[in-house]
Amino acid sequence: MTTVAERRELLKGVYEQARGCTRCPLHQTRTNAVFGAGNADADLMFIGEAPGANEDRMGLPFVGQAGKLLDKLLAEIGLERKEVWICNVLKCRPPDNRDPQPNEIESCREYLLSQVELIEPVVICTLGNFSTKLLRADTTGISRLHGQAETRIIGARAVRLYPLFHPAAALYTPSMLETLRTDFQRLPDLLALGPPEQPQVVEPLPEPELQDPEPEAPPEATEPVAAAQLGLF
Repeated sequence: MTTVAERRELLKGVYEQARGCTRCPLHQTRTNAVFGAGNADADLMFIGEAPGANEDRMGLPFVGQAGKLLDKLLAEIGLERKEVWICNVLKCRPPDNRDPQPNEIESCREYLLSQVELIEPVVICTLGNFSTKLLRADTTGISRLHGQAETRIIGARAVRLYPLFHPAAALYTPSMLETLRTDFQRLPDLLALGPPEQPQVVEPLPEPELQDPEPEAPPEATEPVAAAQLGLF
């Protein structure tokens, strides 16, 4: 069982890998890899889609208008950004803020699973379609799923998955903003439930110990054996 300090150090190692990542072509156009930010031992994690221009420039997630709205919604339920963990499916900005492509999502998948494993969140809020579809391994859209919590296995960890509309989508649509705010208000009760039961870790069976066979007793010599016959000189 790793300690919080050990998990934090491991997370720093994953960050160093991500900031130098060249797994997909997005590294050629990035200014900064945007790994994530917040509390490395958070109970609540938010996963968005991909960094935008401001995020790419600063190396931090959700620093534009959508981030300000996220901060406001957090404050309404008594939380601050520093108490949660915020990241994206992609760690590098797609050119012109286009949608993530399948090979890019697959290239970043390992980093995201490592974050879930090391931070150990109780609740993961997927913001928008891309993170929701990825973590649910299903094509059902956010419009049908928002505000409905379910227990899901992410990597090796069971979490309470809670899909939400992306704050960017709610910036200019009052009805969607009210829906997002209503869904946010359920988060304290969801966090109060605590983590779901975790899957059992099956320990590998120990390798059988190979024992040296009992040495055979040498045959009784009937007459002395010459050293030259045994190759002993």
